[in-house]
Amino acid sequence: MRLGPKPATLGLLLLCAVAAGAGEAEELHYPQGEHRTDYDREALLGGQEEVDEYVKLAPEEQQKRLKSIIKKIDLDSDGFLTESELSSWIQMSFKHYAMQEAKQQFVEYDKNSDGSVSWDEYNIQMYDRVIDFDENTALDDAEEESFRQLHLKDKKRFDKANQDSDPGLNLEEFIAFEHPEEVDYMTEFVIQEALEEHDKNGDGFVSLEEFLGDYRRDPTSEDPEWILVEKDRFLNDYDKDADGSLDPQELLSWVVPNNQGIAQEEALHLIDEMDLNSDRKLSEAEILENQDLFLTSEATDYGRQLHDEYFYHDEL
Repeated sequence: MRLGPKPATLGLLLLCAVAAGAGEAEELHYPQGEHRTDYDREALLGGQEEVDEYVKLAPEEQQKRLKSIIKKIDLDSDGFLTESELSSWIQMSFKHYAMQEAKQQFVEYDKNSDGSVSWDEYNIQMYDRVIDFDENTALDDAEEESFRQLHLKDKKRFDKANQDSDPGLNLEEFIAFEHPEEVDYMTEFVIQEALEEHDKNGDGFVSLEEFLGDYRRDPTSEDPEWILVEKDRFLNDYDKDADGSLDPQELLSWVVPNNQGIAQEEALHLIDEMDLNSDRKLSEAEILENQDLFLTSEATDYGRQLHDEYFYHDEL
């Protein structure tokens, strides 16, 4: 029987799956170039059941909660939402839900309810059994060896997240394990893990060739489209000093999801679509005029915030 992860969150391993499925998701999200808001709702609310609950909310209550959210986004209380205020709110929303998910997972992983998740408990939750690979012995089967490497990386991240003498992880440490990009003391680990995977010549940097991985250019044909896209990202998004390689900080911007960039893009998109008087900010009236658009955006986590008292309650 082959060993493998259960269908659950795999922490940093999910980044690979997200990258692999990006093209398919894009096609579902924008079929023939048309934006599907129902896809947004299902993807962000979690499924049809949550979408149905969103739709059931009475219009009066929906608008009341939306107005409360608008006031909280408006940090300077001037009656308008700027790009900066919208971006900050969206980033806060991203982090809030990531932390909420980690807290829910903590309870599931903590099998004996002692307030700590041990390595054995993590294995049982993920794989239904305790797995122990020899760190120094490679496996003959390529698939098994790949899984061994991923499992050993998980163990290293688990040990790094553990900050005290307790062999298990408390809630704060578990959050660091599941979301190392959100915790300062895990930053160096994230960078080193990325260097181990991509820095093939060991010089402490990632070149364009290393960035592209196993791709080898065929001199008799043109580069495929995906290679051109990746080269553009390397040159224009990540290699800030244009020296032809990624230093540790530049590498971090590649391997860690850039929520700030995503939030800024969404904030600009909302202003472009909803700003009726071209003053580059949104009034409550403009938002209510385009309520459906606002409720199918990341500013409200696609309507999810209207069902979460953390966002619409008077005190945030």
